[in-house]
Amino acid sequence: MVVETVVIAVWAMLPAYIPNNVAVLAGGGRPIDGGRTWDGKRVLGDGKTWHGTTFGTAAGIAVALVLDRSQPVFESATGVGVPEFPLVVAVTLAFGAMFGDILASFLKRRTGRERGASLPGIDQLDFVVIALVLTALVASEWFFATFTVPVIIAVLVLTPVLHVGTNMIAYALGLKDEPW
Repeated sequence: MVVETVVIAVWAMLPAYIPNNVAVLAGGGRPIDGGRTWDGKRVLGDGKTWHGTTFGTAAGIAVALVLDRSQPVFESATGVGVPEFPLVVAVTLAFGAMFGDILASFLKRRTGRERGASLPGIDQLDFVVIALVLTALVASEWFFATFTVPVIIAVLVLTPVLHVGTNMIAYALGLKDEPW
């Protein structure tokens, strides 16, 4: 039962897990805040770009579409029932993840943190919380059928571990300034 819950949690969250990683790889270009400041601090910073947000969101949607196509094979091979992703869910999970990261960047700038600086708790769960809230608001029937209490707990436990692991890899590859 625990393994099945973890599999469902990872499957359901993949469209939200992928976007920020792709945004790091595909980023660059014009910052979303256009270089503007608020109270003498950048609104978001150079790390939040239109290019990264667009490509990250598109990647998350693409992952959901690929998972949909592979769902029958996955289920027959593993015996684990995993959800399909209606297009609206693919969009809310992917864009919600990107928007959550943008909101965290805004909070970091307000608290005087520079680009790449750590904000424990927020860094690990910002994208998950906003992706889940947005999906719950827009596709509540799908959300509540998919994200049972055990699945949400699995997401909240696994996400920080996955986040730190992928950040350490990005740091080792020179894609991030700090490993956390």
